[in-house]
Amino acid sequence: MRSPLLSLKAISKTYGAVQALKGVSFHVDAGEVVGLIGENGAGKSTLMKVLGGVIAPTGGTIAIEGREHASLSVPQSLAAGIAFVHQELNLFENLDVAANVFIGREPRYGGPLRLVDNKALHARVTPLLRRLGCDFSATTRVADLSIAQCQMLEIVKALSLDAKLIIMDEPTSSLTTSETSRLLDIVADLKQSGVAIIFITHRLAEIERCADRVVALRDGALVGGLERADIRRDAMITLMIGRSLSTLYTPPATAPLAPVLELDAFTTPAYPAQPVTLALRGGEILGLAGLMGAGRTELARAIFGIDRPAGGALRLNGRPVTIRSPRDAIRLGIYLIPEDRKHAGLILESSIAENIMLASLRSISRGNLVDTDKGERIALAQQKSLRIKAPSVDERAGSLSGGNQQKVVLGKWLCMQPKMIIFDEPTRGVDAGSKSEIYALMRKLADEGVAILMISSDMEEVIGVSDRVAVMHEGAITGVLGRDALSEASIMHLAVGDTVH
Repeated sequence: MRSPLLSLKAISKTYGAVQALKGVSFHVDAGEVVGLIGENGAGKSTLMKVLGGVIAPTGGTIAIEGREHASLSVPQSLAAGIAFVHQELNLFENLDVAANVFIGREPRYGGPLRLVDNKALHARVTPLLRRLGCDFSATTRVADLSIAQCQMLEIVKALSLDAKLIIMDEPTSSLTTSETSRLLDIVADLKQSGVAIIFITHRLAEIERCADRVVALRDGALVGGLERADIRRDAMITLMIGRSLSTLYTPPATAPLAPVLELDAFTTPAYPAQPVTLALRGGEILGLAGLMGAGRTELARAIFGIDRPAGGALRLNGRPVTIRSPRDAIRLGIYLIPEDRKHAGLILESSIAENIMLASLRSISRGNLVDTDKGERIALAQQKSLRIKAPSVDERAGSLSGGNQQKVVLGKWLCMQPKMIIFDEPTRGVDAGSKSEIYALMRKLADEGVAILMISSDMEEVIGVSDRVAVMHEGAITGVLGRDALSEASIMHLAVGDTVH
């Protein structure tokens, strides 16, 4: 019996105390399309980095055509015929198509001069373009290509490596319906020619159309698979979510108040054709759920004024407002706790006190001089109130744990009488104890009348903390679920664009 093209055996990967992959085993045969599914954070990206030689596994083996490896380097992965088509395009726009395909591998002439043989370069690329039915030539500048054409070019690059296995990571995320259909036709053609494909996507209809088998990851572990006859949306969703939820929910102290923030046909630069209409009430925690790329963070950035909205209107406490910058949002009492606290929420080299004072410098200054004593008193009060674990407020923010860093970001805004706070992934990289404290702080703020918008990719968190959940898919709100209607299945159906469930 012939060996599979690729066989993963008990692949594990740990980062300190975090186990990103837990003994994952599956195989891929030549000429087979395997759909790899899982929620955000399930371990898909980590597993693909292991296959690409970007990171080494902590345990397990990788067998390619029967030859076993403890780990792969990037050159070994390429030499074995493994190629990637990434969601993020890796192209040089100032070069032509042929130069991009063979970048670093160009045919040369001229002996020690090592001049690029452009004629040979174009001759090698042209048959690959024909094979995929591309409507551009080897001499076309990449800057002149559409996103769909660039995605085709990424596949051409993979074929130029004589790829035996192509890993496609969200390859249709920027494509229209017709462009997606064309790409899936190409997947079928590649399969017929013996190329194996691992197809990763949150668009389950695409998996239904192109996959021979499905394998599902959840929390770093392989939790099951589906054969071709069993590949259905409901079956895939069940594999992706099937875990019990802890009881996290604390009901609000009072009934929700009047709307604090209302979005009326509000559009973001990322999704200008998807108007969002939504009301966020005082005293409630509104969860914003969706899969990666759904447009949640883009919506938060537009509300906070980081990105200029593409259209629509905002009302704050019933009055129309215009937010052109974060300064406008802060002046109105709308604050953002970003998902990347280290790069966007804190100055790591500065102290706790300096970070907490940062947003309110004007209110603690006399003329152009900062009243540092007043600022330190405010910081000490926030440290005590939020239970920030540090010897003093002079401690450098970068030396704190993830949970305490998040509390410092929160403390920066709590001195300023918020009307609305957007929490973007509030407990990412935070330990269990700090998570429960952050949830309690959010509920306390809501009970004081603050409107809370919580963006989270953690399904347990979304269901365990939210009073209502709005679900996004490709920039649009596909549904808003009340507390009684919340379940992983109902959220996941909406997250994959299935508005009827």
